[in-house]
Amino acid sequence: MKTVLFVCVHNSGRSQMAEAFFNKLARGRARAISAGTRPAVHTDRNVVQAMREIGIDIRRQRPKVLTLEMMEKADRVITMGCGAEETCPASFVPTEDWNLDDPEGKSPEEVRRIRDEIQNRVAALVREL
Repeated sequence: MKTVLFVCVHNSGRSQMAEAFFNKLARGRARAISAGTRPAVHTDRNVVQAMREIGIDIRRQRPKVLTLEMMEKADRVITMGCGAEETCPASFVPTEDWNLDDPEGKSPEEVRRIRDEIQNRVAALVREL
């Protein structure tokens, strides 16, 4: 089974949404995990709410630290717009960057926009795989 790893700095927003969308849309044909280079303590409350609005509950998801083992086991690694090279995953593995806005501190409307963009990109990725 193919594994996609979604990475952002805090693993509290973008990568959590991408993981949830991917696992729902892939329906067991592939799987996603997510992690952060400097994980937060908890998933962003506005992100949890935005996902609940569309029927996906990520309240139990917790930010995880990115490990070399995760990188090695992934068939595909997608960063979520980390911005600074020193906080993104190591560059020795091929990655694709989606360059998405960070939902942290954004209004509910902005979080929904980011959520919808992630959903569209993940749906295209699942179709591609």
